[in-house]
Amino acid sequence: MAAVPDRLHRALVRRLPLAARRALLYAEAHGRRPHLGNPRTFTEKLNWRIVHDRRPLIGQLGDKLAMKEYAARACPGLAIPRVLWSGTDVGELAGVALPERWVLKPNHGTLRVHRGTGAPDVPALRRLTADWLGEPLWPERGEWVYSQARRLLLAEEFLGRPGEVLADHKFLVFGGRVRLVQVDTGRLTGSHSRRLYTRDWEPVAAHEPHVVTGPVTPPPAALPAMVAAAETLGAAFDFVRVDLYDVGGEVWFSELTPYPGGGLDPFDPALDRLLGDCWTLPGRAEVRAP
Repeated sequence: MAAVPDRLHRALVRRLPLAARRALLYAEAHGRRPHLGNPRTFTEKLNWRIVHDRRPLIGQLGDKLAMKEYAARACPGLAIPRVLWSGTDVGELAGVALPERWVLKPNHGTLRVHRGTGAPDVPALRRLTADWLGEPLWPERGEWVYSQARRLLLAEEFLGRPGEVLADHKFLVFGGRVRLVQVDTGRLTGSHSRRLYTRDWEPVAAHEPHVVTGPVTPPPAALPAMVAAAETLGAAFDFVRVDLYDVGGEVWFSELTPYPGGGLDPFDPALDRLLGDCWTLPGRAEVRAP
């Protein structure tokens, strides 16, 4: 029964105009209403982008295949995971020559990942992905870029050694310059932790509710190359998060993220203000769709 009020609440929220919906979601997440006309903090500016920014440059960032194409153009020579298959029917995977290890994910969403081994178990995959072609982030949370993405599933090569889960290196790039590095480990193993660093790998103290703070670790072997790749990929954006992997000292592309946490994840207040100061938003006239 507890789920019924939640379903009703979600249905009512979806009927609100976008700006009102986002203001309500933001207030529920952060305990305060966002400054709508003059956003100041990082999360407020994310909220402003979700409501107002309709540039094609941003619109491509909900589509993983489009991201890969952009990364290949913007940063030639960057290693990009190979796409093994894309489509809407996982039954087609039975006819694909998959490697021993592979990854299945939606092209148009986030947080859903299946690590496959060997020949696919098609009935099990049908059950697993039964709702993966749906897309709640636009109708429920107003995250516009996902409304622009192609509704597809894709299989791509798995990175790393057998049994290894690579650390996610997430570079927050403002105006073409890395300002913060977020390192997530154990995200798919149930032991998720996070550590924040400056671009020069100095630890950043921050209180992030519901996230375990990981230990300080040595910088990855490829850190200078990762920073350079992140700044190249982020050069065209006022802000974007560039996700990369270090695989044996080689830089590999993961994703470009325009709305980290949808602007709704709990955030350290001091860091929220600091990163907000790093972000110069474009004018309203600049972000309207042509």
